[in-house]
Amino acid sequence: MLEFGDRVVVSGSERAQFLEFARVAARQAGEAILPCFRRPLEIDNKLGGAGFDPVTEGDRAAETTLRRLIQARYPAHGILGEEFGLKPGNGLTWVIDPIDGTRAFMSGMVHWGLLLGLFDGQEPIVGVMYQPFTRELWAGDGSHAWFQRGTDTPVAIRTRSTGSLDMATLGTTNPKLIPTTAGRAAYDQLEARVRLARYGGDCYVYAMVAMGFMDLGLDGGLQAYDVMGLIPIVKGAGGVFTNWAGGSACMGGDVLASGNAVLHQCALDVLKPGVQV
Repeated sequence: MLEFGDRVVVSGSERAQFLEFARVAARQAGEAILPCFRRPLEIDNKLGGAGFDPVTEGDRAAETTLRRLIQARYPAHGILGEEFGLKPGNGLTWVIDPIDGTRAFMSGMVHWGLLLGLFDGQEPIVGVMYQPFTRELWAGDGSHAWFQRGTDTPVAIRTRSTGSLDMATLGTTNPKLIPTTAGRAAYDQLEARVRLARYGGDCYVYAMVAMGFMDLGLDGGLQAYDVMGLIPIVKGAGGVFTNWAGGSACMGGDVLASGNAVLHQCALDVLKPGVQV
């Protein structure tokens, strides 16, 4: 289990190097996933008979590739991956979700992506989301964010300035995944206030917030590896990313991403009754 610790101070040049490494590593790991996509798959259920949490050979192949690349380049760094757990390191920890959106992946849909973030003990300082089938890559360092498709030149991305819920577009993977009754009721109240709500998307919801096509992204019951790669992208594009209490979302839980601080506070006010104490 990854926990908060002392912050490791990283220079601007080091941050840029880490982000470039993340871009390259994500693309290489994506090549390990593609042979599994839209092919017959063996799907294992990590929850056994207590629910359904799928994992595929694509998940394992991508995480194995990323661990090998990280170990070779940064042997002192820690690694936390969804499939193979935590390898402690020097305080800088790479956090991997090899396929965020495995349900979409196994269903042949394209709304899934590989997530890779670097945690400095307090927050993720760089993050990448990569979809190898569409060759779309999002990258951020908390101050700036970019989108690149294939070999096109990366372009800077920004969130939009929608300031009221009645004009906002909200995305969530599935409200039924919010783990508490109070949380689901709070979500329903928020959905009733926005102009448009869309279900499905997993990591794509947060990429669309960063690009300014959606205003709010929300999910419940997440893990650190679900968000570490996304937070620097959303923040780098000008957005806000917290838990429902307005605190750090680094370790997951019930999370909210917004295009701007004004809209974020409006949404938090509605979600307040669903905050887990």
